[in-house]
Amino acid sequence: MPLISEEPQIPESAQGPRVTPAAGRTAPTPRPVPGPRSAATPRPGRPGPGPARPAPPAQRVHPTTPAAPAPVPARPKPAENGSAPQIQLIPAPVAGALDAAEEAVDLLLESGRAPGDILVLTTGEQHPWAAHELSFGEAAYWAQHDAGDDVFFADVSAADRAASRPVVVVAVNGDADGTVARTLPAARDRAGVLLIVCGDPQTINSALGAGV
Repeated sequence: MPLISEEPQIPESAQGPRVTPAAGRTAPTPRPVPGPRSAATPRPGRPGPGPARPAPPAQRVHPTTPAAPAPVPARPKPAENGSAPQIQLIPAPVAGALDAAEEAVDLLLESGRAPGDILVLTTGEQHPWAAHELSFGEAAYWAQHDAGDDVFFADVSAADRAASRPVVVVAVNGDADGTVARTLPAARDRAGVLLIVCGDPQTINSALGAGV
C-alpha cells in the first residue's frame, strides 16, 4: 500500500498564547485609509468653492485705457487780478478732445470735486449726453443745469446761458469759423477756479493769446 503523507502537527504550546476577546467587547474593525483629497473636495465643516460668483461692479476688471496726457501749462496773458482761474491745457487731437475732456472730468470727480462744480463745453459735435437730454426738450435740459447737482454738458453756443461753475472743461473738438477764439474767453469768465482746455495746443494757445 502506498504511504499517505500526513501534515505535521504543530503542538498547541508552540502556537503562542491565544487572545480571547474580553467579555462584552468586540474586536476592532480595521478603518479604511482615506485616499488623497482632491482640490474640489471640501474639507469637513467647510463649504466647497461652489460656482464662481461675479465680482461686484466696483471690483470687476475693466479694459485698461491709455492714460491721459499730462496737462501742460498754457500761455495765457498775465492776469490783471488774482481772481483769474488757473488754466490747464491737455493736448489731444480734434477727434480725441471729447474723450480727453471726459477723462479730465473723471479725474476731477476722483479727486473729490463735486459733480455740480463742473461744466463741460464742446466747440464741435455735442456730447452724447447733451444730445440725448435735448431730445426731451430744452426746458427739461436746462432744468438739470439749474438744479446744479451734476456735471452739465453744453455746446459753446449756449455758453452765455450757462451759469458760472468752479471748474469749466472745454473740449476743442471743432473750430468752425474761429469758434475756439470766441469760446475760451466765455469759458474763462464762467470758471471760478480752474479752466481745462482739451485739444490741439497750437490752436488753443493761439486763441488764448488772442482772446484770454
